[in-house]
Amino acid sequence: MKKFKLTNNTKEFWGGTLYQIEATANFGNVKKGELGGWVEKEENLSQDGNAWVYGDARVYGDARVYGDARVYGDARVYGNAWVYGDARVYGDAEVYGNAWVYGDAEVYGNAWVYGDAEVYGNAWVYGKIKLLAGFFFGYRYKKEEIKFVDQGNDYELIYKGEAKFGEDDEKEYIQIGDRKYDKQEVEDALRNVKSVSYK
Repeated sequence: MKKFKLTNNTKEFWGGTLYQIEATANFGNVKKGELGGWVEKEENLSQDGNAWVYGDARVYGDARVYGDARVYGDARVYGNAWVYGDARVYGDAEVYGNAWVYGDAEVYGNAWVYGDAEVYGNAWVYGKIKLLAGFFFGYRYKKEEIKFVDQGNDYELIYKGEAKFGEDDEKEYIQIGDRKYDKQEVEDALRNVKSVSYK
């Protein structure tokens, strides 16, 4: 039995169409008939488990949300990204590329997780941080080297292995007229445009 359907409520988004979802059954904390967030296609959100997309959150491209994961606020999950387990992505956060967020991990605020990055365990990534590659996790093995990055607000980001962190100005934009567009989103949208022939 399916737990949600695509409604006729649509948003045009970077040359594609996003559909608002509606619950067709009660599950988790979602009630039958409740409207959710926006997906490009049914495959973006699993029909199994309690995973859900809320509010104005958007999941598109080949991204997948499943298990008991939740995406809400103005968050975006796209590209080939996966959000699963009990993970949460919210606020203005973005997860894209081949990134994975899973376990009890949370990505929120203005954080971006992308590339081949993985965030998992009990990790929280938030604020203006951008994780390009590396791993965040919730446990430490006794002999593992743990590294710290000062966040400048009495907090440190803790990680292991190699990780690269982006700066605010690393996001590339395309200027069209007086508006700026995220270059990655434009490229993703153009991949989905059907060819048009003129006679």
